Amino acid sequence: MGSTSFDFDGETVIVTGGSAGIGRAIALRFGEAGATVINADVREEPKLDGEETPTHDRISDDGGTAEYVETDVSDLAQLESVVEAAREYGGVDVMVNNAARQHSESFLDVGQEAFDTLQETNVRGYFFGTQAAANDMLDRGEPGCIVNTASISSEVAQHDQVQYDATKGAIKMITRGTALELAEHGIRVNAIAPGQIATEFSEGWSEQARDAAGQGGDADSEFIKPVPLGRAGRPDDCAGAALFLATDDAAYVTGELVYVDGGWTAI
Repeated sequence: MGSTSFDFDGETVIVTGGSAGIGRAIALRFGEAGATVINADVREEPKLDGEETPTHDRISDDGGTAEYVETDVSDLAQLESVVEAAREYGGVDVMVNNAARQHSESFLDVGQEAFDTLQETNVRGYFFGTQAAANDMLDRGEPGCIVNTASISSEVAQHDQVQYDATKGAIKMITRGTALELAEHGIRVNAIAPGQIATEFSEGWSEQARDAAGQGGDADSEFIKPVPLGRAGRPDDCAGAALFLATDDAAYVTGELVYVDGGWTAI
């Protein structure tokens, strides 16, 4: 099959939660494509064993331009600060709202603190991240695009995940609602919706997932059995979809969720 190359030379991209997992893969791919990348995360260091170089240093070591800005996306002031940092490079051309938290627990046992923490990061962070980026684009008269990280949980309920599923459902509607409101300004808003991706994000099965995502993974693995393509997803599988949504090839695409799940939601 053919391959795709992207060119984001001269553009500035903010990726929230870009230190690890899907966010790191997206940030690195934008860096490879020539973009100036700002990693907005609460921590600078990668989380996965064997990865020691921070995302912005990886991009810089490869000849690109990147910066790390410590950012808690649940704090509007910090979101505005990272957007202000992007002004040093010309302003936000692409905003990737990716930072998120996950919490698995029976619905009957979920407490207010756990619920509020998910809402603050996964809903407030996306809502005001989109708002801050859109206002910057409008102030400069340079419409760009926004890519959110939703989930199969935006559509499908899973056991012990009501509190998480609710936030991802909200991200779906933030994506569609802001796409509707910002269309008149030429700003596109879309989302990728990953399925079972092998990252350190979800404790308990992440090690198994990483093994399953390798070439020749065990097709009978409990983790990958429900995936029609026969393996767990990898962060890079999500990165390509995210970059596509930020290109001119997707110029007539807005308000959409692109499922990156190996066919899981087709079952």
